[in-house]
Amino acid sequence: MPSLNANGIRIAFDTAGDPKAAPLLLIAGVGQQLTAWPDEFVEGLVELGFYVIRFDNRDCGLSTKFEHAGTPSLPLAWLKSKLHLPLRPPYSLQDMADDAVGVLSALGVARAHVVGVSMGGMIAQLLAAKYPSRVLSLTSIMSSSGRRGLPGPTPAVRHAMLRRPKSAGDLDAVVEHAVRLLQTIASPAYPTPEKQLRRRVARALRRNRNPSGAARQLLAITACGDRAGQLRTIVAPTLVIHGAADPMLPLACGIDTANAIPNARLEVIEGMGHDLPTQLNERLLALIDTHAHGKMTPDSTPRLFVKQ
Repeated sequence: MPSLNANGIRIAFDTAGDPKAAPLLLIAGVGQQLTAWPDEFVEGLVELGFYVIRFDNRDCGLSTKFEHAGTPSLPLAWLKSKLHLPLRPPYSLQDMADDAVGVLSALGVARAHVVGVSMGGMIAQLLAAKYPSRVLSLTSIMSSSGRRGLPGPTPAVRHAMLRRPKSAGDLDAVVEHAVRLLQTIASPAYPTPEKQLRRRVARALRRNRNPSGAARQLLAITACGDRAGQLRTIVAPTLVIHGAADPMLPLACGIDTANAIPNARLEVIEGMGHDLPTQLNERLLALIDTHAHGKMTPDSTPRLFVKQ
């Protein structure tokens, strides 16, 4: 796996497609390696004429880890945030946005279409706000503005996130734990077969395993707080995609994100949760392609994609 130096750290990356084509940067969510982007999704973007760039966020995959910072107590961090007490994460979401820009610069890419999911959507938002000249278009998927008062994960998701594998040293137990969490946040109308989920999880764990890194990324999200003010400065054409059945970041988070970004378009997909199911590849690819080519118009009314 190739890597590059950016923003003072080492970042693993991968590219697909013609380097002369329109660049499109994919930014993944918490604890998700670049391989978390479905192969069919990446191949679809290449077929649509994009030069696709993926990378491992800091503290994830094969990129630089921050183990020296230790594993944070997320319940304590959550309590401090509620009490408006200061949090001191080892790095910020803005640092991660700077990493993304560093990847583009290292690859000689002046401007790119930027697509982020969940935490990756938050990073993409900050990238677009701070570096407007580097972003051709922004697509924020199943993400949030971080505004106080927005709903959080459902009780079932909170419980699944707080659970730990029966044995941290047992690969089968870790796979089982991860599969159950993914099933909890999955799209109810577009289920992924359990065998397929297990293969994906096992492949990711064989590539790298860093649960403390995911905790530090979550701490960075908690410390970042409300980004609505920054979102209001975004000038890139923006598409917000959100699942109506998202149990991790409920639909209100997507609606709020679209309302905060000037002229953003909101697309609500009925039956979609907090994942990228294969059944929605065609729909998601069509939305991103249409948006990137400037064929969408601002619309404050959610457009539902109903399972046929």
